[in-house]
Amino acid sequence: MASDPVRPTPVVDTGVRREPDRAWVQEAIRKLRADARRSSDTHLIKVELPGCDRIDLYLKDESTHPTGSLKHRLARSLFLYGLCNGQIGPSTTVVEASSGSTAVSEAHFAAMLGVPFVAVMAESTSPAKIALIEREGGRCHLVPDPTAVYDEARRVAAESGGIYLDQFSNAERATDWRGNNNIAESIFEQMALERHPVPAWVVVGAGTGGTSATIGRYVRYQALDTQVCVVDPEHSAFLPAWQGDGEARLEPSRIEGIGRARLEPSFLPLVVDRMLGVPDCASIAAMRFLRERTGISAGPSTGTNIYGALRLAAEMQAAGEAGSIVSLVCDRGDRYDSTYNSDAWVASRGHALEPYAAVLAAAWDTGTWTG
Repeated sequence: MASDPVRPTPVVDTGVRREPDRAWVQEAIRKLRADARRSSDTHLIKVELPGCDRIDLYLKDESTHPTGSLKHRLARSLFLYGLCNGQIGPSTTVVEASSGSTAVSEAHFAAMLGVPFVAVMAESTSPAKIALIEREGGRCHLVPDPTAVYDEARRVAAESGGIYLDQFSNAERATDWRGNNNIAESIFEQMALERHPVPAWVVVGAGTGGTSATIGRYVRYQALDTQVCVVDPEHSAFLPAWQGDGEARLEPSRIEGIGRARLEPSFLPLVVDRMLGVPDCASIAAMRFLRERTGISAGPSTGTNIYGALRLAAEMQAAGEAGSIVSLVCDRGDRYDSTYNSDAWVASRGHALEPYAAVLAAAWDTGTWTG
């Protein structure tokens, strides 16, 4: 008796794999790209240094973004990264571990796209910061232990079926460092007609490390001689890591927006040419000095940049070198009127600014570094 022929296992067509609504994603990407076209090419301000006549200092004013800080670029890139990876759809809850400018900017973009946003932060976060995030439409989720914000953000995202944007891991990969109007490409295009179009130095701080990674990669990709200097506040893990010590620090940074207690994945030490440790009092003194000398009102991380940039300018001047230095205005100073801009607040924390103000004045006026 002949056996039945072997029949092939039927292929089961399950249809198209589930993904966020394609038309919605396309419209979301259009909105984000339109925002980039409107706001990404911020002003590059030339600052005269009387004591350093051979050195041209430029500040790229990132405070003019719609959400008032450099983090506007990062937030937009993180949303585009999530959208293009199929992780964000019309009802996706977007979660971040942040109590500062990144959360403000991400809340803004979440509202633009009509998706819920949750910022996970420590209970000790100031009411003013919480108000900024809530004003943009975000919700703040408070935790008692500041070291638990990363794990709690992952938990909240998983529980809601959402996405944890994870700025500290994804900052260096979400931005196209080869170009596409990133901050590095914008700087060099704006510098093209200046006296020294290729900067000797670009000076930035590190919060996630994404900005220094983008600029460091870009100058190598374009075969430019520009060097990247990262300025780091007290208690941060970045400078020790660059020096070969990758251990976490015991205290958080006291300069908002930069410095971390642990080495973040987006910080790439090998594309950083030099690092300078900047005392916290020097950062505060420099943000105030900048306002006094130029009228530019900025936050303390900008002060860190200014202190490092003036040190490099004085070094170049003393060595008889000529060239340009570019740094950033990271955010608006009015966010800090009750803290770093308040004499009472500064005094209550024992910050002595006068010695550093004298160092800044000497560098600015005579090109001499006395620090």
